[in-house]
Amino acid sequence: MSEAIDWIAANNVALILAIPFATSLLLLCLPGYRLSARLNAGSAFLTLLSALSLFIHKPAPGSYLLVDDLNIVFIVLNTLVGFTTSVFSASYIAHELEIGRLTTVQLRFYHAMYQILLFAMNLALLANNIGLMWVAIELATLTTVLMVGIYQTHEALEAAWKYFILGSVGIALALFGTILVYMAARPVVGEGPDGMIWTVLIGHAAALDPALLNLAFVFLLLGYGTKVGLAPLHAWLPDAHAEGPTPISAVLSGLLLNVALHAVLRFKLLLAANPGAIAPGPLMATMGLVSLIFAGFMLYRRRDIKRLFAYSSIEHMGIIAFAFGIGGPLANFAGLLHMTMHSLTKSAIFFAVGHIAQAKGTQKLADLRGLTVSHPLLGWGLVAGVVAIAGMPPFGIFMSEFLVVSSTFARQPLLAIPLVIGLLVAFGALMLRLQGVAFGEPSGHSEPVKASYLPLATHLMLVLIAGIYLPPPLVAWFQHVARLLH
Repeated sequence: MSEAIDWIAANNVALILAIPFATSLLLLCLPGYRLSARLNAGSAFLTLLSALSLFIHKPAPGSYLLVDDLNIVFIVLNTLVGFTTSVFSASYIAHELEIGRLTTVQLRFYHAMYQILLFAMNLALLANNIGLMWVAIELATLTTVLMVGIYQTHEALEAAWKYFILGSVGIALALFGTILVYMAARPVVGEGPDGMIWTVLIGHAAALDPALLNLAFVFLLLGYGTKVGLAPLHAWLPDAHAEGPTPISAVLSGLLLNVALHAVLRFKLLLAANPGAIAPGPLMATMGLVSLIFAGFMLYRRRDIKRLFAYSSIEHMGIIAFAFGIGGPLANFAGLLHMTMHSLTKSAIFFAVGHIAQAKGTQKLADLRGLTVSHPLLGWGLVAGVVAIAGMPPFGIFMSEFLVVSSTFARQPLLAIPLVIGLLVAFGALMLRLQGVAFGEPSGHSEPVKASYLPLATHLMLVLIAGIYLPPPLVAWFQHVARLLH
């Protein structure tokens, strides 16, 4: 056993990328559902183990791949939620296959694309080359476009095209920003690939042309900010969540938004290391605050439960961007904690929502009533998830939001006013919707579903424990990364 662990640790980066890529090719050939679903979950579990081994052995950076203290946070979270979502996906997709919403061919495609998505996100997080990072995020985008449209209904295809068009605009802006960074680096490090390598760029950041860096960051923030789902660049996100398979909604909210945020943070560090460049924090804080307030009010107008939680994702990504924009050790710690808690909580909510929509045959909020009576486990699971995502104690999001507000009062007291207003507006909307959906007389018909409760319970338990007690090693780890982010 120890030899196997040592081997995994020594080859962890290669395994984190090779396992999902190789599995995707194999899944394209497997006709049976049970075997492919188990292989999908088993592969995601092995990828998680490989990611955890980064704590044992952290390889030296190369020209294309990098493991540092910042991206380990994202990689471990990415592989954890990727695994639990694959377990939920097994029961969810089984029901879709039984009722004829998916064919066997679509099933093969779905599982293969799921692994390609995990591969692309891991590659984006591990990339030491900013061009390779851009390619990986583009691959993740194209993969999710295909998965959003997998049902091939008019609404699903429209959502997929909308995502493709807006995502292409965003990724084009990010590409232009990446080129500008290379142009800023070329006079300092010379022509060739060195101008794209992150470790080389950050080592020479102080000598780069600040004017080009400033312009580059604007394009990068707009481009990758589209993927983060920040307002007003968010228009693709509600449609993609509403029309795609629910496991993809969980991955989109819980993971892909974080991958784009990781890219923004990388370039924020680059500007922070250049004394002549603008401070990137105010731009991020502004977009984050706008996203929070906008999404908070939009929550009141939603009629579809998946769209409701899509706007909740916009709200929380706004909070995270705002925290990193405020900066400082406490705000950065709060941003990392909030990102982790949001990924776990929002994916748990989609686990519950996915099975609820299957059981009730609808996603319309007006037709979802009394879920705690008709489906007690799913209903109370949804209640716990909504209470957690709304920022109520004793869940972890309460702690992270409290730290965001506290750090804002300490550094920018006036900004704490709109921040708290946005949080209260969103809280009111979620509590209003929860009252009707969870309690009262059940409405509509119900179909039997074989729900998978373990991923839902695991995520909610982790978020609850984090709200009560954070292990000192985790606190020390997050504090260290927070200091790196300035």
